[in-house]
Order: sequence, then structure tokens, then C-alpha cells
Amino acid sequence: MNGKRNVVIYKDHLLSPSETFVRAQSEALQTFTPYYVGSREIKGLKLPNERVIVLNDQSVMGWGKETMYKLLGKSTGFMKKVAGIKPSLIHAHFGFGGVLALPLVKSLGVPLIVTFHGFDATVKDEYADFYTHKLYIRKRQELQRTGTLFIAVSDFIRSKMLEQGYPEERVVRHYIGIDVDAFTPDDQVERYPIVLFVGRLVEKKGAEYLIDAMRKVQKWVPDCELVCIGDGPLRNHLEEKAGRLLKKYRFLGVQPPEVVREWMNKARVFSVPSVIASNGDAEGFGMVFAEANAMGLPVVSFATGGITEAVSHGETGFLVPEKDTNMLAAYIRTLLEEQHIWEVFSQQGKDRVRRLFNITKQNTELEALYEGIIQNNLPIKIS
Repeated sequence: MNGKRNVVIYKDHLLSPSETFVRAQSEALQTFTPYYVGSREIKGLKLPNERVIVLNDQSVMGWGKETMYKLLGKSTGFMKKVAGIKPSLIHAHFGFGGVLALPLVKSLGVPLIVTFHGFDATVKDEYADFYTHKLYIRKRQELQRTGTLFIAVSDFIRSKMLEQGYPEERVVRHYIGIDVDAFTPDDQVERYPIVLFVGRLVEKKGAEYLIDAMRKVQKWVPDCELVCIGDGPLRNHLEEKAGRLLKKYRFLGVQPPEVVREWMNKARVFSVPSVIASNGDAEGFGMVFAEANAMGLPVVSFATGGITEAVSHGETGFLVPEKDTNMLAAYIRTLLEEQHIWEVFSQQGKDRVRRLFNITKQNTELEALYEGIIQNNLPIKIS
């Protein structure tokens, strides 16, 4: 026995490649042991098998269990397995996960924390186009009554949650934080005139606007290259557009975290110019911006959603009005050509991340939050 208590980390699908922040936060807990619980495992991030409990083993019976649980909130065997680890609380990720965890909360009689990351708080209800999202809308008021505490990953997301009707006194902003030891640049690695994009190739991430900006940048800095890491429904369209407009570009698809860090270490500018999508989806915070800054990589982006909290304009990067590709291009050019500005921003980015977003510090606060909830002594404020 290590003296640690167990916490359920609830997420419908465990875990997509883009959800490194869930695993990083959970595995960095010091006084609690995380158990990953959800509907099923998917091809994505590797999790410790001995700490994974799922409804669906992807057999015929497994799919039946998942369907029954999502429709009726019933699965005796699943609930017994979760009860067997004696969790002190459930920490669900995304509002959708919070709704799906409700039957477990009622069965086990433990507190529920739900972290909202972006999509779940920003997409307009009329755009709900999959079952879990529709279920969330139907049960949102029940979640608002039942949840012990709701965590917003940024002040921007907190404001969106309050608009949805979440009780102000039970919604706190808490930055997840990043592993600053893992995200530490090797200063011996040469930087190249690379503009790096990391994210899903969807409307919200704004790759379309970055390609437009890079067309201008490559006229000023001919050897500059755009490198895109990530995949999504817009990939074919974006590659075709880059082929027409750009001289140097690469689309690398999904890459493991260590490869992403390698590119962050040799790129000169990081740019994911996120926009507010037509369905309302907006950047909740953007952990990848803090990761880039931690790697000494200045950011140029649009000033949308929670990005303005992740990046400090004029200190760790440049933020410009949404969809202004001329200004986006001009600031990318500045960081490619002005060595002194680049060096100042690079150092200030590393310093700011270590000061504000260090996962060790942030998890100390999170675990104090856990303790307060378990002891029925909810803290009024956390950072």
C-alpha cells in the first residue's frame, strides 16, 4: 500500500492522440492514483493497462454494454469494477464525460468534478450532431445540480459555462499546466526558418488562414517552410491549397509527443491561428501554445478564445485580430528576421510557462482541491 487514494479519471473514449493534457495531468498526481474509466479504449495515447476500466471490450457483448449504459445508465459489472477500486471522487473530462459519469456518481455516492476544455462549452446547442453531445444537452441541468465542482481551463471557458447556466459559486478556473521538464529545449539544436503548426485539421484551428499568410511570408523569406503536424477532415483540401500557393511545406500527419517536441525545438515560429468556427467552437486555452513557449518557441496567432491567456502579446508572441492574414504574415516575418526580438520572446516564453503553467505547481493546487471536496470544505478560489 502506498497510502494514496484512488481517483477515477472519466473520459468517454480513452484517449485520443490530441488529449495528452488529460494523461499528463493525471499521471503527475502525487497523492492520488488515477484510474482511467470510460466507454472504450481507442487507438491513441498509451495508458497503463492495470489502471484502465472500460465498458466495451469491442466484442458484440461489449458494444451492447456500452449502448445499455449510455441509454439507461445501467451496467452492474462495470459499476462493480469501478467500486472495487474504492475511488474517493470522480474527475470527468469534458461536459460529455460528466454526463456519462452521472450513473457512476449515483451508484458510488462520491463527489464529481468536471473539467470543461472548449468544445463542450462553446459549441451552440443546435449544432449537436452526435449522440453524446445530444445526451449532454438533455442532461445538462442534471449535471449542473449533481456536480460538486466544475473546472474551466480558462477564464474564457468559465464565462461560456456561466452562459450555459452553471452555478457561479461552483465554477473555478484552473490551468492544467505542462511538464516543464519534458518541454525543455536543447539549446544545441539548430533553429531553422520553419513555421510550425500542430493541431487537428478542422475549421477552428485556422490552418486555412495560415497558408494564406505563409504565401506572403515566403515572398519575403524564400527559404521559410510550413510544417503541419496533425490530421483531420480538411487535410486533403489544405494540402491541395498549400500545393497551389506555397513553395515549401510539409504535412506530417499525427505524430507522437516526442516528435512534436523535436519539431518545436528546431522551428522558429509556432502558429495555430485558431478562429471561432461557424458552430461556435472556439479555443478553450490551447495547451500546445504553452508547450511551444516552454520549448523556447515564440507564437503568432489570432487573439481568439483562451489563447489570450496562454500567450502574452508582445512578451511571448504576437496575437492579431481574427482572420487578419496580413498582420499574421507580418508578425511571422518579424520573428523570422529579427533575431533580438526572437531571443527575448523565446526566453520570456520559457520563463512565463514555468511561472504560471508548471504542472507540478498546478497539480498541487488541484490535489488541494480534491482534498477540500473530500473533506466537504470546498476552497473558494484557486489559480
